[in-house]
Amino acid sequence: MLRYLSAGESHGPALTVVIDGFPSNVVIHKEKIDEQLRRRQQGYGRGYRQQIESDEVQVTSGIRFGKTLGTPITLVVQNRDFKNWSAKMAPFGDKPEGLREIYRPRPGHADLAGAIKYDHDDIRNVLERASARNTATMVAAGALARQLLEHFGIRVVAHVVELCDVKATQFPDTLDELEARANASPVRCADEAAAERMMARIDEAKAAGDTVGGIFEVIVRGCPIGLGSYAQPDRRLDGRLAGALMSIQAMKGVEIGLGFEAARRMGSKVHDPILYDGTRYVRSHNGAGGLEGGVTNGEDIVVRAAMKPISTLYNPLPSVNMKTKEAEPAAIERSDICALPAASVVGENVVAWVIAEAFLEKFGGDSLEQIEDAVRAYQLRVSQR
Repeated sequence: MLRYLSAGESHGPALTVVIDGFPSNVVIHKEKIDEQLRRRQQGYGRGYRQQIESDEVQVTSGIRFGKTLGTPITLVVQNRDFKNWSAKMAPFGDKPEGLREIYRPRPGHADLAGAIKYDHDDIRNVLERASARNTATMVAAGALARQLLEHFGIRVVAHVVELCDVKATQFPDTLDELEARANASPVRCADEAAAERMMARIDEAKAAGDTVGGIFEVIVRGCPIGLGSYAQPDRRLDGRLAGALMSIQAMKGVEIGLGFEAARRMGSKVHDPILYDGTRYVRSHNGAGGLEGGVTNGEDIVVRAAMKPISTLYNPLPSVNMKTKEAEPAAIERSDICALPAASVVGENVVAWVIAEAFLEKFGGDSLEQIEDAVRAYQLRVSQR
């Protein structure tokens, strides 16, 4: 079973990921993990923190001479800003004199619920772990998983399709061009005209002390038929993808294929006719988004996630001082105006992790060679159906 645990605070010494169940003999390129971490830090509307951090992974176990060992893999991302927070985030010792504590929770953040749940007086004890800085661990784990997927020809691409009230409508015909345009865009939008309007909307939000969210789409190409299962609810791949995407900070909705639009159409306008092209089963269109009954059907997986605006507003909303119970403006933390482009990169890697989980459940072995044997045997059997 492929799994991972992560640890670390936003301004602590480092973020750590421990990955278990990863097969041996998979070639891993450190620079590919670093590239995903770098992409996560980019995007129009990001805050000053991204100018401080320059994320780079350190591997402290589980990989030798560029290949996985089959044993737990430990990935560490140092927080460069910790040098400025070492006294305020010290694990031991006395609290510094004059330490600024936080008592005014931000609407939309985990501040209030977390402080009550864990009996914290200082909300910093909540926000340090609830912070989206911790998405670096999701990206690091996903960046490892996608190198396994790439070996088997599975590709994951994300792009921004809506930002606030601006919707992209013009998309390239090929996945290669879609990826290239998204990577070249400051807001990761392949529609250049829409991207300009998106950046203008971010500028307007910044001037007003406000924030904006939006929607990104993740496409997975190359998945074989049969990943996931309809046999038990918790093994349905659509549910697992939705849950994983909703685990990213600030996500409020997920849809697959036509998503909510399917509820507005007749069945004849929703379901994908099944054809046979002489070698395999294909669909005339992909309203299902590559998943039927919680199982991959061989078409592209298409999933979208909706991100709310960032909770920290530089023109803060009303809140309550948890010490005095008096009405006061919410606290202000250093933050982004828009993190949607970065969230699309996080989404890419979160989806890659879930697909790798399902792939190993289907074809799992202790080594890459055992998985290759299982994939070849399955492909032969599928070709005979």
